[in-house]
Amino acid sequence: MDNLHDEIAELKQFIAELKADRAATKEKEKREAWTKYVSLTVVIIAVFGSIAAQWGGKFSSRSQMSQAQASDQWAFYQAKSIKQHLYKINRAQVVKSADSAEAAKQQKEFDAEIAKYEKEKNEIMEKAKALEAVRDASSKLGSQIGLAITLFSMSIALTSICMMTKKKPLWFLGMAVAAVALGQMAMVWVAWK
Repeated sequence: MDNLHDEIAELKQFIAELKADRAATKEKEKREAWTKYVSLTVVIIAVFGSIAAQWGGKFSSRSQMSQAQASDQWAFYQAKSIKQHLYKINRAQVVKSADSAEAAKQQKEFDAEIAKYEKEKNEIMEKAKALEAVRDASSKLGSQIGLAITLFSMSIALTSICMMTKKKPLWFLGMAVAAVALGQMAMVWVAWK
């Protein structure tokens, strides 16, 4: 009978340990319920980081395209300058070699062509400078959004470390860094619009 009482006592002890273990597990889950919100925070920050990266790519592409187009305009400007210079050389030669009535007529034609090329060059120069302004603005916005991307990455790292170490202050710090990144992103958006 003592053996039965010992086994019942062991069984009661085992049940008591199971209950204590279950209670400890529930208490631990209750204490660490906030980690669900940390996980959600990481996902939200990653989404905003992806959007910022998309913007960075857009500004980089816009900067490169504007540079290429500006270079094309400057090449076009150079071609017009060369043609204008050729007309100036031909005008000088005609004036020296022709009679005055014919020379005056040809000089007027050359002057008209030279003036046309000067006007075209000015229009081309304005387009090239406008494209360079777009390039510069896009480059500036791209570097600013790059800062936001870096801050989002830092925020994700901080909140991930928070999950491993179970230290809430790292979560709050990560959210603060993400807030700064969102502010940077908003400034870029306002400047862009």
